[in-house]
Amino acid sequence: RHCQEGHALIRTLDPEARFYFVHSYFMEPAAADDVLLGAHYGIDFAAAVAHQNMVGVQFHPEKSHRFGKQLLSAFAGES
Repeated sequence: RHCQEGHALIRTLDPEARFYFVHSYFMEPAAADDVLLGAHYGIDFAAAVAHQNMVGVQFHPEKSHRFGKQLLSAFAGES
């Protein structure tokens, strides 16, 4: 689920993108507006956050096949 639609990192990301998680914990950002991507696995949670020039993810983009490659390419400014 895309939460910050206009963010450069996810602007071209497939709305059905799936990412690889290897743990069962999650974080709760202090501000709901900082949620970049949301996910659902039993509950809704923040899968990625962005605030000013900082971005953090809860998943492994390097293990997330084409969706992870797309996200990493956007991060490197290649999109």
